[in-house]
Amino acid sequence: MDTLGERLRYLRKSKNLKREELAAIIGLTPRVITFYETGDRDPSLKVLLALADYFDVSLDYLVGRSDDPRRH
Repeated sequence: MDTLGERLRYLRKSKNLKREELAAIIGLTPRVITFYETGDRDPSLKVLLALADYFDVSLDYLVGRSDDPRRH
């Protein structure tokens, strides 16, 4: 099962976004995005929801609890 960081990195790269671009969209710093992708920090529920909304995936998919990215 993929980790949140792996999923986040995959989703970001699938949209050809740099960390700086995603950070600006979500309202964070690029360093925080790096922390999330490396597993050094866990995002708050508010940030998780913003990321899931932006990438149009389920929260379960984003955090690695499901391999199905669709929202139900």
